[in-house]
Amino acid sequence: MKNLLIVIFLSVFSLGVQGAGSAHPMDHIDMDIRDKESLQKGFALFSNYCFACHSLKYARYERTADDLGIPHNIMEENILSGGAKIGQLMTNSMSTDQAKAWFGSSPPDLTLSARLRGPDWLYNYLRGFYADAKRPYGVNNVIFKDVGMPHVLAGLQGVCAEAPSLGVEPVVDPLSGNIIKSSGCSDYLTEGSLSPAEYDEAIYDLVNFLTYVGEPSRVESEEIGRSVLIFLLFLFIFAYFLNKEYWRDIH
Repeated sequence: MKNLLIVIFLSVFSLGVQGAGSAHPMDHIDMDIRDKESLQKGFALFSNYCFACHSLKYARYERTADDLGIPHNIMEENILSGGAKIGQLMTNSMSTDQAKAWFGSSPPDLTLSARLRGPDWLYNYLRGFYADAKRPYGVNNVIFKDVGMPHVLAGLQGVCAEAPSLGVEPVVDPLSGNIIKSSGCSDYLTEGSLSPAEYDEAIYDLVNFLTYVGEPSRVESEEIGRSVLIFLLFLFIFAYFLNKEYWRDIH
């Protein structure tokens, strides 16, 4: 029994460490994979900015389209390319040799990234790039030091002139009501097409989509689990009174 408890403790502890992924302070977000509008926006961002390098090889176009409420013809016209079929897995055309030649290593598949790293890690990582002339792509990341990935979303966010502050509680000026301190960049080397608030919302949508992809049956599982618990509750009531009837003469 003692050994079993030790194994359970170590398993839970290791999962917690794995999910943390970084010792740097991070902002927390609450995912809502029932928000189809957010998931659709996140899928669009992934398709436009991530899919060229990162695959989702454990997810299928058809299942994703059905879950997100995207008609198949829209998916086929706007997402599928290179002769891909709606029922296929979501792989890209980049070969391993090409990836190693361009980036030094193959970009990871992102199907299970939210389950491996956690939504908070992804959210802060994608907001954590800043200018660093010493790095090959001219950027570094406060969450993933010396990252080998270029800042592909720089056109949206811009490039932070220095390491952004993350995990900072907002401070509001009591007189004006303006936020005088918060998470994010304090100064930009180049401006992006989105405001800081708009970029944070876009990254939330992207991470929300990756959270869904990591466990596409989660909503269905929760609904089934809720139904099972309700059934067990009613079953317990009948079992309780049946047991009471059986033991009535004995007591």
